[in-house]
Amino acid sequence: MLFLQNPPAFLFFTGKGGVGKTSLSCATAIHLARQNKTILLVSTDPASNVGQVFSQDIGNKITAISNVAGLSALEIDPQQAAQRYRERIVDPVRGALPDDVVKGIEEQLSGACTTEIAAFDEFTALLTDATLIADYDHIIFDTAPTGHTIRLLQLPGAWSGFIEKNPEGASCLGPLAGLEKQRQRYAEAVKALSDPERTRLILVARAQKTTLDEVARTHGELAAIGLSRQSLVINGVLPESEAVHDALAAAIHRREQAAIANMPAALRDLPLDQLPLKAFNLVGVEALNSLFSDRDEAAPIVDTPAKSVDLPPLSTLVDAIAETGHGLIMMMGKGGVGKTTLAAAVAVVLAERGLPVHLTTSDPAAHLADTLAGSLDNLEVSRIDPQAETERYRQHVLLTKGKDLDAEGRAMLEEDLRSPCTEEIAVFQAFSRVIREAGKKFVVMDTAPTGHTLLLLDATGAYHREVARQMTSDTHFMTPMMQIQDPQRTKVMIVTLAETTPVLEAANLQEDLRRAGIEPWAWLINNSLSAAPISSPLLKRRATFELAQIEAVRTRYAQRVALVPMQVEEPIGIESLLALVEPRNEPDLGREEFRKVAP
Repeated sequence: MLFLQNPPAFLFFTGKGGVGKTSLSCATAIHLARQNKTILLVSTDPASNVGQVFSQDIGNKITAISNVAGLSALEIDPQQAAQRYRERIVDPVRGALPDDVVKGIEEQLSGACTTEIAAFDEFTALLTDATLIADYDHIIFDTAPTGHTIRLLQLPGAWSGFIEKNPEGASCLGPLAGLEKQRQRYAEAVKALSDPERTRLILVARAQKTTLDEVARTHGELAAIGLSRQSLVINGVLPESEAVHDALAAAIHRREQAAIANMPAALRDLPLDQLPLKAFNLVGVEALNSLFSDRDEAAPIVDTPAKSVDLPPLSTLVDAIAETGHGLIMMMGKGGVGKTTLAAAVAVVLAERGLPVHLTTSDPAAHLADTLAGSLDNLEVSRIDPQAETERYRQHVLLTKGKDLDAEGRAMLEEDLRSPCTEEIAVFQAFSRVIREAGKKFVVMDTAPTGHTLLLLDATGAYHREVARQMTSDTHFMTPMMQIQDPQRTKVMIVTLAETTPVLEAANLQEDLRRAGIEPWAWLINNSLSAAPISSPLLKRRATFELAQIEAVRTRYAQRVALVPMQVEEPIGIESLLALVEPRNEPDLGREEFRKVAP
């Protein structure tokens, strides 16, 4: 393993949910501990199962791992960290500020941005505490801070006063309020992260084009802020030996090898390791110890239980959507789960039924034209350019909020507008212009704004509450936020995979949306092996592990849910997209039961 050669003091594993960061970081900790090193493993993953892996309780305290000499672990709960962080900021102003102002601060501190910063706040001590560092040869972090968080923490000080004077001018700097006392510690932590002698970042990905594209963007973002010592690990690669068993396994192997061969140029110079897909859950010390083995693990042939495919197909959801005649459909979810493909598929089916549809995206990696590979009557396709929209938004804010500021205030506003959340807000405003079309046609949006962005916009209330204040009680008006919150006008569909981390991240997104007054209409479980025709022993074994997550979505999270099988051929082109929703000889599973709850 190249990423394990001459490891520095700090190893950070970063990547999207579901790529195997926790398994890889735990396996690395075991590997180094068995070389007589003292290791501290720190997890900030909200889906952390480090305790389960080692069969003992860990939690938010350094705990020795009983069955691995020299290894200790710590689980930082991001949600608990965020709660403590909010209390530290909000409690001193209770009673000193009006209740509505305090409520606004609490709302602004409720999103994903605050959670990231709070988690960073928790483990900066681990990067800067000389006494603690001296106790360990290596400290391994599962889920590294994002470039977004580090960029925020690099912004100049004195934000508290600026935000108080110019609340409408700030984008996502509310979560930074009250950080001034810790700014020196943060500066030291960022310096440690940027030091190649002390820190190595391991980018974890799967052998998929979309995932590798996202990793390339992460690589560039982190390198741009000084985190230059990086390695790439492509996890879960299907062994060639499995490709002979069925058409799906052969297609997966072919797609993965093509994705690796054609990975973005920015990644090709990084040290690269590939790890084979395992047939079993990586729980337990011995299972994790085998992660770095090239052995072809034996997997008995098992039957996938019939109940795994007893969920309605995607066509059932589309039937219910089509009955409304028009409206806004927003596909939400983390990167790499297939939002672009499913958004295109839904749009194509609606257009094929003779309904007018506008399909749009803001994803810089989304290639709707390539996915559609053709045109269709009733279907309009567009793309919102995030860079162009961000520049337009910046200029608007400078001309309006910045026109009366002095030189210092204007300089701070300009720096604020270079923060990561500015793009999210700018894209939302561009989306808002498209939303108006949903009163006459279907508007299908790929990569909709995150729940964090919607919550932030509702908290600042720049447009929504301004309109409400100006209108009399008998005046009818509809803001974009109100339209998204209205289930009769908007259907939010959360896309996920039948894996632990993607499901939990989707559940966290749902909670963010609910805090913004938005109730998701349905969940789509994409690329399911348990719903696909497979005979590969390894894939059949993995299909059984999907069942618990499918059941969790069905019973705990979703009002409606559809299961989309993994496809033998990538759904590219009009006909393939139609077949993804309405496959030939499709069994009519669950339709009548679904219709009982469909509006």
